[in-house]
Amino acid sequence: MRFFTLILLFLIAINSNAQKAEHLIIITTDGFRWQELFNGMDTSLANNKQYNENDSNKIYSRYFSANLKERRKKLMPFLWTEIAQNGQLYGNRDNGNKVNVTNPYRISYPGYNELFTGHGDTLINSNDFDANPNINVLEFFQQQASLKNKVAAFGAWDPFNQILNEKRAGFPVIAGYEKASKYNPTEKQILIDEMLLDSYKPWGNSECLDVFTHYAAMNYLKEKKPSVLYIAYGETDEWAHAEKYSSYLNAANQVDKWIEEIWTYIQQDPYYKNKTALLITTDHGRGDLKKNQWTSHGKTIVGADEIWFALMGAGIDKKGEVNNRMQLYQNQFAQTMANLLGYTFVSNHTTGEAIQYKR
Repeated sequence: MRFFTLILLFLIAINSNAQKAEHLIIITTDGFRWQELFNGMDTSLANNKQYNENDSNKIYSRYFSANLKERRKKLMPFLWTEIAQNGQLYGNRDNGNKVNVTNPYRISYPGYNELFTGHGDTLINSNDFDANPNINVLEFFQQQASLKNKVAAFGAWDPFNQILNEKRAGFPVIAGYEKASKYNPTEKQILIDEMLLDSYKPWGNSECLDVFTHYAAMNYLKEKKPSVLYIAYGETDEWAHAEKYSSYLNAANQVDKWIEEIWTYIQQDPYYKNKTALLITTDHGRGDLKKNQWTSHGKTIVGADEIWFALMGAGIDKKGEVNNRMQLYQNQFAQTMANLLGYTFVSNHTTGEAIQYKR
Protein backbone atom coordinates (compact mmCIF):
# COMPACT_ATOMS: atom_id res chain seq x y z
CA MET A 1 0.00 0.00 0.00
CA ARG A 2 2.86 2.37 0.87
CA PHE A 3 4.42 1.62 -2.55
CA PHE A 4 1.22 2.56 -4.42
CA THR A 5 0.87 5.74 -2.35
CA LEU A 6 4.40 6.79 -3.32
CA ILE A 7 3.67 6.07 -6.99
CA LEU A 8 0.49 8.17 -6.79
CA LEU A 9 2.36 11.08 -5.19
CA PHE A 10 5.06 10.80 -7.86
CA LEU A 11 2.48 10.93 -10.67
CA ILE A 12 0.79 13.94 -9.06
CA ALA A 13 4.16 15.69 -8.87
CA ILE A 14 4.88 14.97 -12.54
CA ASN A 15 1.46 16.28 -13.54
CA SER A 16 1.96 19.39 -11.40
CA ASN A 17 5.30 20.13 -13.08
CA ALA A 18 3.77 19.62 -16.51
CA GLN A 19 1.16 22.23 -15.71
CA LYS A 20 3.61 24.91 -14.58
CA ALA A 21 4.13 27.73 -17.08
CA GLU A 22 7.52 27.99 -18.74
CA HIS A 23 6.53 30.90 -21.00
CA LEU A 24 4.40 34.01 -20.53
CA ILE A 25 2.60 36.30 -22.97
CA ILE A 26 1.18 39.58 -21.66
CA ILE A 27 -1.34 41.48 -23.80
CA THR A 28 -2.85 44.91 -23.12
CA THR A 29 -5.44 46.89 -25.02
CA ASP A 30 -5.19 50.50 -23.93
CA GLY A 31 -8.13 52.04 -22.08
CA PHE A 32 -10.63 49.31 -22.94
CA ARG A 33 -13.49 49.51 -20.45
CA TRP A 34 -14.80 46.71 -18.29
CA GLN A 35 -18.30 47.86 -19.23
CA GLU A 36 -17.95 46.66 -22.82
CA LEU A 37 -15.99 43.55 -21.88
CA PHE A 38 -18.68 42.27 -19.51
CA ASN A 39 -21.81 43.85 -21.01
CA GLY A 40 -21.02 44.26 -24.71
CA MET A 41 -21.88 47.33 -26.74
CA ASP A 42 -23.52 50.25 -24.96
CA THR A 43 -26.75 51.07 -26.83
CA SER A 44 -26.85 54.63 -25.48
CA LEU A 45 -23.48 55.33 -27.11
CA ALA A 46 -24.32 53.41 -30.30
CA ASN A 47 -27.49 55.51 -30.67
CA ASN A 48 -25.71 58.81 -30.06
CA LYS A 49 -24.88 60.64 -33.31
CA GLN A 50 -21.92 62.33 -31.64
CA TYR A 51 -20.24 58.94 -31.21
CA ASN A 52 -21.63 56.39 -33.68
CA GLU A 53 -19.85 57.75 -36.79
CA ASN A 54 -23.22 57.79 -38.61
CA ASP A 55 -23.09 54.02 -38.46
CA SER A 56 -25.52 52.85 -35.76
CA ASN A 57 -27.06 50.20 -38.07
CA LYS A 58 -23.67 48.61 -38.63
CA ILE A 59 -22.86 48.69 -34.92
CA TYR A 60 -26.15 46.95 -34.14
CA SER A 61 -25.76 44.37 -36.91
CA ARG A 62 -22.27 43.41 -35.72
CA TYR A 63 -22.53 43.65 -31.95
CA PHE A 64 -26.11 43.81 -30.64
CA SER A 65 -28.13 41.12 -28.93
CA ALA A 66 -30.89 41.60 -26.38
CA ASN A 67 -29.24 38.81 -24.40
CA LEU A 68 -26.29 40.18 -22.38
CA LYS A 69 -24.18 37.03 -22.66
CA GLU A 70 -24.67 36.86 -26.41
CA ARG A 71 -24.01 40.60 -26.76
CA ARG A 72 -20.64 40.49 -25.02
CA LYS A 73 -19.71 37.35 -26.95
CA LYS A 74 -20.38 39.16 -30.23
CA LEU A 75 -17.86 41.82 -29.27
CA MET A 76 -15.19 39.55 -27.74
CA PRO A 77 -15.97 36.02 -28.96
CA PHE A 78 -12.64 34.41 -28.03
CA LEU A 79 -12.62 35.79 -24.49
CA TRP A 80 -16.18 34.59 -23.92
CA THR A 81 -15.71 31.14 -25.41
CA GLU A 82 -12.15 29.93 -24.88
CA ILE A 83 -11.01 32.04 -21.91
CA ALA A 84 -14.37 32.00 -20.11
CA GLN A 85 -14.32 28.20 -20.40
CA ASN A 86 -10.66 27.47 -19.79
CA GLY A 87 -9.28 30.49 -17.94
CA GLN A 88 -10.30 33.27 -15.59
CA LEU A 89 -11.94 36.69 -16.05
CA TYR A 90 -11.98 39.36 -13.35
CA GLY A 91 -13.48 42.83 -13.05
CA ASN A 92 -17.26 42.58 -13.49
CA ARG A 93 -18.23 45.23 -10.98
CA ASP A 94 -21.94 44.53 -11.51
CA ASN A 95 -21.24 41.36 -9.51
CA GLY A 96 -19.01 43.02 -6.94
CA ASN A 97 -15.81 41.70 -8.54
CA LYS A 98 -13.57 44.77 -8.51
CA VAL A 99 -10.16 45.50 -10.00
CA ASN A 100 -8.67 48.99 -9.63
CA VAL A 101 -5.48 50.89 -10.29
CA THR A 102 -3.82 52.33 -7.19
CA ASN A 103 -2.07 55.26 -8.85
CA PRO A 104 -4.15 58.46 -8.60
CA TYR A 105 -3.57 59.67 -12.17
CA ARG A 106 -5.52 57.07 -14.18
CA ILE A 107 -3.55 57.67 -17.38
CA SER A 108 -1.28 55.43 -19.43
CA TYR A 109 2.32 55.86 -18.28
CA PRO A 110 1.41 55.63 -14.56
CA GLY A 111 -0.84 52.67 -15.38
CA TYR A 112 1.77 50.71 -17.30
CA ASN A 113 4.34 51.53 -14.64
CA GLU A 114 2.04 50.10 -11.97
CA LEU A 115 1.23 47.06 -14.09
CA PHE A 116 4.86 46.06 -14.67
CA THR A 117 6.56 47.32 -11.51
CA GLY A 118 3.83 46.49 -8.99
CA HIS A 119 4.22 49.99 -7.61
CA GLY A 120 1.70 52.83 -8.11
CA ASP A 121 4.45 55.44 -7.99
CA THR A 122 2.95 58.90 -7.34
CA LEU A 123 6.09 60.55 -8.72
CA ILE A 124 5.20 59.22 -12.18
CA ASN A 125 2.41 61.67 -12.92
CA SER A 126 2.58 62.25 -16.67
CA ASN A 127 2.62 60.46 -20.02
CA ASP A 128 5.74 62.51 -20.81
CA PHE A 129 7.75 61.14 -17.89
CA ASP A 130 11.39 60.33 -18.62
CA ALA A 131 13.03 56.90 -18.28
CA ASN A 132 11.30 54.90 -15.55
CA PRO A 133 13.42 54.65 -12.36
CA ASN A 134 11.41 51.65 -11.10
CA ILE A 135 12.56 48.10 -11.85
CA ASN A 136 9.92 46.26 -13.89
CA VAL A 137 9.15 42.56 -13.88
CA LEU A 138 10.22 42.11 -17.52
CA GLU A 139 13.62 43.53 -16.57
CA PHE A 140 13.66 41.12 -13.62
CA PHE A 141 12.99 38.22 -16.03
CA GLN A 142 15.84 39.38 -18.26
CA GLN A 143 18.17 39.12 -15.26
CA GLN A 144 17.30 35.45 -14.64
CA ALA A 145 19.75 32.98 -16.17
CA SER A 146 17.03 30.80 -17.72
CA LEU A 147 15.25 33.78 -19.30
CA LYS A 148 18.15 36.03 -20.29
CA ASN A 149 17.76 37.27 -23.90
CA LYS A 150 14.36 35.56 -24.08
CA VAL A 151 12.29 38.66 -23.23
CA ALA A 152 10.80 41.17 -25.69
CA ALA A 153 8.10 43.85 -25.82
CA PHE A 154 6.12 45.36 -28.71
CA GLY A 155 3.97 48.45 -28.26
CA ALA A 156 2.05 50.69 -30.64
CA TRP A 157 2.76 53.70 -28.41
CA ASP A 158 6.21 55.32 -28.55
CA PRO A 159 6.68 55.93 -24.75
CA PHE A 160 7.06 52.21 -24.03
CA ASN A 161 10.82 52.61 -24.49
CA GLN A 162 10.77 54.92 -21.46
CA ILE A 163 8.10 53.07 -19.48
CA LEU A 164 10.08 49.82 -19.62
CA ASN A 165 13.42 51.66 -19.57
CA GLU A 166 14.87 49.72 -22.50
CA LYS A 167 18.40 51.09 -22.07
CA ARG A 168 18.69 49.85 -18.50
CA ALA A 169 16.50 46.75 -18.82
CA GLY A 170 18.53 45.20 -21.64
CA PHE A 171 15.74 43.52 -23.64
CA PRO A 172 14.22 44.67 -26.97
CA VAL A 173 11.35 47.16 -26.72
CA ILE A 174 9.95 47.90 -30.18
CA ALA A 175 7.59 50.86 -29.85
CA GLY A 176 5.69 53.11 -32.25
CA TYR A 177 7.46 53.51 -35.59
CA GLU A 178 10.65 51.77 -34.51
CA LYS A 179 11.88 49.09 -36.91
CA ALA A 180 11.64 45.56 -35.53
CA SER A 181 13.96 44.31 -38.27
CA LYS A 182 17.00 45.48 -36.31
CA TYR A 183 16.25 42.61 -33.91
CA ASN A 184 14.64 40.24 -36.41
CA PRO A 185 16.03 40.94 -39.92
CA THR A 186 13.87 38.49 -41.84
CA GLU A 187 12.51 39.34 -45.26
CA LYS A 188 8.99 39.39 -43.85
CA GLN A 189 9.91 41.76 -41.02
CA ILE A 190 11.73 44.12 -43.38
CA LEU A 191 8.55 44.31 -45.47
CA ILE A 192 6.42 44.96 -42.36
CA ASP A 193 8.78 47.80 -41.42
CA GLU A 194 8.57 49.34 -44.88
CA MET A 195 4.78 49.24 -44.73
CA LEU A 196 4.85 50.68 -41.21
CA LEU A 197 6.91 53.69 -42.24
CA ASP A 198 4.75 54.33 -45.31
CA SER A 199 1.45 53.85 -43.46
CA TYR A 200 -1.27 56.34 -42.57
CA LYS A 201 -0.34 58.08 -39.30
CA PRO A 202 -3.57 59.21 -37.61
CA TRP A 203 -1.73 60.03 -34.36
CA GLY A 204 1.44 61.47 -35.85
CA ASN A 205 4.71 59.81 -34.91
CA SER A 206 3.72 58.92 -31.35
CA GLU A 207 1.64 55.82 -32.11
CA CYS A 208 1.22 53.43 -35.02
CA LEU A 209 -1.81 51.40 -36.04
CA ASP A 210 -2.15 48.18 -34.07
CA VAL A 211 -1.87 45.96 -37.13
CA PHE A 212 1.85 46.74 -37.48
CA THR A 213 2.57 46.07 -33.82
CA HIS A 214 0.69 42.79 -34.04
CA TYR A 215 2.42 41.51 -37.17
CA ALA A 216 5.86 42.47 -35.88
CA ALA A 217 5.17 40.74 -32.56
CA MET A 218 3.80 37.60 -34.22
CA ASN A 219 6.76 37.41 -36.57
CA TYR A 220 9.14 37.75 -33.62
CA LEU A 221 7.22 35.10 -31.67
CA LYS A 222 7.57 32.62 -34.52
CA GLU A 223 11.17 33.39 -35.46
CA LYS A 224 12.81 34.14 -32.09
CA LYS A 225 10.73 32.01 -29.71
CA PRO A 226 10.88 34.36 -26.68
CA SER A 227 9.92 32.95 -23.30
CA VAL A 228 8.33 36.24 -22.20
CA LEU A 229 6.57 38.47 -24.72
CA TYR A 230 4.57 41.64 -24.13
CA ILE A 231 2.22 43.06 -26.83
CA ALA A 232 0.56 46.44 -26.25
CA TYR A 233 -2.30 47.46 -28.55
CA GLY A 234 -3.43 51.08 -28.47
CA GLU A 235 -6.35 51.78 -30.80
CA THR A 236 -9.11 51.21 -28.25
CA ASP A 237 -7.85 54.26 -26.37
CA GLU A 238 -7.22 56.41 -29.43
CA TRP A 239 -10.63 55.86 -31.01
CA ALA A 240 -12.33 56.51 -27.67
CA HIS A 241 -10.51 59.85 -27.32
CA ALA A 242 -11.61 60.65 -30.87
CA GLU A 243 -15.27 60.00 -29.86
CA LYS A 244 -15.56 57.19 -32.44
CA TYR A 245 -17.53 54.45 -30.73
CA SER A 246 -17.84 52.23 -33.79
CA SER A 247 -14.06 52.28 -34.32
CA TYR A 248 -13.49 51.67 -30.59
CA LEU A 249 -15.67 48.55 -30.71
CA ASN A 250 -14.04 47.37 -33.94
CA ALA A 251 -10.58 47.80 -32.42
CA ALA A 252 -11.55 45.72 -29.38
CA ASN A 253 -13.07 43.04 -31.59
CA GLN A 254 -9.87 42.92 -33.65
CA VAL A 255 -7.73 42.55 -30.53
CA ASP A 256 -9.90 39.59 -29.54
CA LYS A 257 -9.20 38.00 -32.95
CA TRP A 258 -5.47 38.57 -32.51
CA ILE A 259 -5.53 36.99 -29.05
CA GLU A 260 -7.17 33.96 -30.65
CA GLU A 261 -4.47 33.90 -33.33
CA ILE A 262 -1.72 34.05 -30.69
CA TRP A 263 -3.31 31.29 -28.61
CA THR A 264 -3.90 29.07 -31.65
CA TYR A 265 -0.27 29.42 -32.66
CA ILE A 266 1.22 28.69 -29.24
CA GLN A 267 -1.03 25.65 -28.81
CA GLN A 268 0.20 24.26 -32.12
CA ASP A 269 3.90 24.92 -31.53
CA PRO A 270 5.70 22.23 -29.46
CA TYR A 271 7.92 24.84 -27.79
CA TYR A 272 4.89 26.64 -26.32
CA LYS A 273 2.06 24.09 -26.26
CA ASN A 274 0.68 23.52 -22.76
CA LYS A 275 3.66 25.43 -21.31
CA THR A 276 2.46 29.00 -21.79
CA ALA A 277 0.36 31.36 -19.67
CA LEU A 278 -1.54 34.42 -20.92
CA LEU A 279 -2.31 37.57 -18.95
CA ILE A 280 -4.60 40.08 -20.69
CA THR A 281 -5.54 43.45 -19.22
CA THR A 282 -5.60 47.23 -19.65
CA ASP A 283 -3.80 50.25 -18.20
CA HIS A 284 -6.80 52.31 -17.00
CA GLY A 285 -10.56 52.60 -17.25
CA ARG A 286 -12.80 55.34 -18.64
CA GLY A 287 -15.78 57.37 -17.52
CA ASP A 288 -19.31 55.98 -17.51
CA LEU A 289 -21.26 57.65 -14.68
CA LYS A 290 -21.60 60.59 -17.05
CA LYS A 291 -22.00 58.98 -20.45
CA ASN A 292 -20.13 61.72 -22.29
CA GLN A 293 -17.03 60.85 -20.23
CA TRP A 294 -16.61 57.43 -21.86
CA THR A 295 -14.09 59.18 -24.12
CA SER A 296 -11.98 60.33 -21.18
CA HIS A 297 -9.87 59.18 -18.27
CA GLY A 298 -7.72 60.86 -15.63
CA LYS A 299 -7.83 61.62 -11.93
CA THR A 300 -11.02 63.71 -12.18
CA ILE A 301 -12.99 61.10 -14.16
CA VAL A 302 -15.16 58.80 -12.04
CA GLY A 303 -14.53 55.17 -13.03
CA ALA A 304 -11.19 55.75 -14.76
CA ASP A 305 -9.51 53.65 -12.06
CA GLU A 306 -11.70 50.61 -12.83
CA ILE A 307 -10.03 47.87 -14.86
CA TRP A 308 -10.22 44.13 -15.58
CA PHE A 309 -7.94 41.23 -16.44
CA ALA A 310 -7.97 37.68 -17.79
CA LEU A 311 -5.71 34.66 -17.27
CA MET A 312 -5.41 31.40 -19.16
CA GLY A 313 -2.91 28.66 -19.82
CA ALA A 314 -0.38 26.49 -18.03
CA GLY A 315 -0.68 26.45 -14.25
CA ILE A 316 -3.93 28.45 -14.22
CA ASP A 317 -7.15 26.87 -12.93
CA LYS A 318 -10.32 26.94 -15.01
CA LYS A 319 -12.56 29.30 -13.05
CA GLY A 320 -14.30 31.14 -15.89
CA GLU A 321 -15.88 34.50 -15.03
CA VAL A 322 -15.04 35.03 -11.38
CA ASN A 323 -18.11 36.53 -9.71
CA ASN A 324 -16.96 36.38 -6.09
CA ARG A 325 -17.14 39.73 -4.33
CA MET A 326 -13.51 40.78 -4.01
CA GLN A 327 -11.10 43.66 -4.48
CA LEU A 328 -7.94 43.25 -6.56
CA TYR A 329 -5.44 45.85 -7.76
CA GLN A 330 -3.23 46.55 -10.73
CA ASN A 331 -0.16 46.60 -8.50
CA GLN A 332 -0.63 42.83 -8.02
CA PHE A 333 -0.04 41.99 -11.67
CA ALA A 334 3.78 42.16 -11.67
CA GLN A 335 4.17 39.71 -8.80
CA THR A 336 1.52 37.50 -10.44
CA MET A 337 3.54 37.40 -13.67
CA ALA A 338 6.64 36.39 -11.73
CA ASN A 339 4.67 33.78 -9.78
CA LEU A 340 3.33 32.22 -12.98
CA LEU A 341 6.90 31.43 -14.02
CA GLY A 342 7.91 30.25 -10.56
CA TYR A 343 9.70 33.41 -9.38
CA THR A 344 9.28 35.99 -6.67
CA PHE A 345 9.73 39.47 -8.12
CA VAL A 346 12.45 41.33 -6.21
CA SER A 347 12.74 45.04 -6.96
CA ASN A 348 13.83 48.45 -5.68
CA HIS A 349 10.33 49.13 -4.32
CA THR A 350 7.41 47.39 -2.63
CA THR A 351 4.94 45.47 -4.81
CA GLY A 352 1.43 44.14 -4.48
CA GLU A 353 1.08 40.45 -3.63
CA ALA A 354 0.44 37.85 -6.32
CA ILE A 355 -3.16 37.08 -7.27
CA GLN A 356 -4.31 33.58 -6.29
CA TYR A 357 -5.05 31.92 -9.62
CA LYS A 358 -4.96 28.40 -8.11
CA ARG A 359 -7.73 27.01 -5.93
